[in-house]
Amino acid sequence: MTRRLIWSVAFFAAFLCAAPAFAEALRPTEAHAEAAISSAHLLSRHHYQPIPLDDTLSVQIFDRYLKALDPAHLFFLQSDIDSFAFARTALDDAILEGRLDVPFAMFTRYSERVKKQMGVIRQLLAGNFDFTVDESYTPDRTDAPWAANDDELREIWRLRIKNDWLRLRLAGKKDADIRKTLTKRYEHALNRSAKLNSDDVFQIFMNAWANSLEPHTNYLGPRAAEDFAISMKLSLVGIGAVLQERDDYVTVRELVAGGPAQRSGKISVGDRIVGVAQGDRAPMVDVTGWRVDEVVPLIRGKHNTIVTLDILPADETGDSAHRRVILMRDTIKLENQAASSSIKQVKEGKNTRKIGVIKLPGFYQDTDARRRTPGQYRSATRDVARLIAELKREKIDALLIDLRNNAGGSLDEAVSLTGLFIDSGPVVIHNSRGQTRVERDLMPGMAWDGPLGVLINRASASASEIFAAAIQDYGRGIVIGEDSFGKGTVQTLIDLDELEHATQRRYGELKMTIAQFFRVSGGTTQLRGVVPDIAMPSLIDPKQFGESSYDNALPWSRIEPAEFRSAGNITPLLPNLSMRHEQRIANDTGFRLLQEEAGDLKTLRERKTISLKESVRRAERDRLAARAKARSKILSVKDDEAIDAEEIGDDGLLASERSLSSELAAEKARKSARDVILDETASILGDMVDLLRASPEIVRRDNSRAR
Repeated sequence: MTRRLIWSVAFFAAFLCAAPAFAEALRPTEAHAEAAISSAHLLSRHHYQPIPLDDTLSVQIFDRYLKALDPAHLFFLQSDIDSFAFARTALDDAILEGRLDVPFAMFTRYSERVKKQMGVIRQLLAGNFDFTVDESYTPDRTDAPWAANDDELREIWRLRIKNDWLRLRLAGKKDADIRKTLTKRYEHALNRSAKLNSDDVFQIFMNAWANSLEPHTNYLGPRAAEDFAISMKLSLVGIGAVLQERDDYVTVRELVAGGPAQRSGKISVGDRIVGVAQGDRAPMVDVTGWRVDEVVPLIRGKHNTIVTLDILPADETGDSAHRRVILMRDTIKLENQAASSSIKQVKEGKNTRKIGVIKLPGFYQDTDARRRTPGQYRSATRDVARLIAELKREKIDALLIDLRNNAGGSLDEAVSLTGLFIDSGPVVIHNSRGQTRVERDLMPGMAWDGPLGVLINRASASASEIFAAAIQDYGRGIVIGEDSFGKGTVQTLIDLDELEHATQRRYGELKMTIAQFFRVSGGTTQLRGVVPDIAMPSLIDPKQFGESSYDNALPWSRIEPAEFRSAGNITPLLPNLSMRHEQRIANDTGFRLLQEEAGDLKTLRERKTISLKESVRRAERDRLAARAKARSKILSVKDDEAIDAEEIGDDGLLASERSLSSELAAEKARKSARDVILDETASILGDMVDLLRASPEIVRRDNSRAR
């Protein structure tokens, strides 16, 4: 439909010319066109389930692009959607021909609507609200119809702002402060929108297309690709500072221990970076108002090179004296993202059991270092093996692998980590377009052959699910927690710059689904995830988070299982373990409060509308705040680290609107609070140790082959 595309582009251009222009429109670049064409060939030929890039797919891309731009239907009018209608079946040709004017023009209209709506917001904030009127607000507008006209859109915003105002009012804020806070909030939102560049627009559009194939195919622009590489190898070259945007400044949120910034003694948490220079004599680049992802590339660089920062000290005004800091870039190890260990003491009567806990945030591997020095590289498996050796010297009775919030990573690491707990054998079945390959642990022996547990939650995905499923299928240990995410697909990264023989980074990378993995027992973890042997309460809504929340997720399926020798059989233990677990949590106040919180959240999520009557909302807030205060008092490790009820409850503020010091203090308090789930999981493993010692024959190592 190329002819229709040419006509459509001309029509749309004329349509936009007739609309008021607020700023110069962003335009696609030659690199964007080339990356789109190259991606089209790759996805149509090599994706796990190739879908033709045609009119049918174009409709899905169109809908996802609109959703990415305006998910809550707060800016576009129905007339805008109608004027875009021709593009519903034109985006396939736009991609194939590298003519991206249409999606960029759609973004231009979105940008204009945002700027126009800011005028309406300012008018609404200048007025007053009556909180005695029985009105309601609909927070989730994802499936709401588009506003028919400006008056209808104004009413939608009036209710939204009234809700924001009421939240702050209930938190004790005065009207003048509320008006100031909300004005600043929406001005910042406009500024963030204005900071989007052509690369951002291209990435949004490309992901609308990639996600139309299935949820885990993505496009990564050059900066996003670099960040992903850093997350896998847990190191970068820089100054050792965690940065965030606050009030138009890139602000130091955290200093990495031992990094150049901390060693200098001249940079503190809360300091703002207002300028960056390469070397100690180069001109300073003013970065005030820049996005953090624009400032970071200026700070990172080659090892042992100099970067100079212009620092505005924390809590000083913009007119205060700045501080010039010269730093030598160094390799920064991201230890907070690496495996770590601890020991939980579990007391039952006269017995005390030592439960070793290894927290694994991700399945990382420094592939570059592995290629250079095969015996000396950073990986999740190597770190966990070292931690196991240390815990064994502490004479632990059982080991727990905590995979909560572990989104996955390297498939190789999932296989090799499983190998630490089985005596060689298949770990996962890799299926690519009907061709299966069994991924095996080939190393005999185990790093730990004692009682084992795996703790998962809804955010445990991909490689985490491979590991947990293998431990469960082999009967090697007990899986505890929530149903996992349900991501049973394998992605590969394709460097488009390398493919196009580019001499510098300009095209980005394509993360493409190429296979599906299956458990050794034959079923996939796709969609259904790993179901724990003992379930724990969840604060997450599975309808909103997890594979089942996607409208185009691949279905669950089964293939022929692999042949493997079971490592044990924990099934006979489960009734007794479950009974002890239920008896214990019935008398555990902390666990009861957690269940109560899960119930409260479920009730709040199921509401379609929220009352805007102050008396109704205040009664509800007081009830929830009282429960939050009680939970804080009981779950805090120390009384002086308890979080104030105002901080736990709804203070009406966004994270960036709170002071950095209060935000960090609340974060510290949350980290120091009692982890009810971890405590109970350790107790379950303590029970497992006792049962095995009392009746070791109950769990027999089965040398027969399982299918």
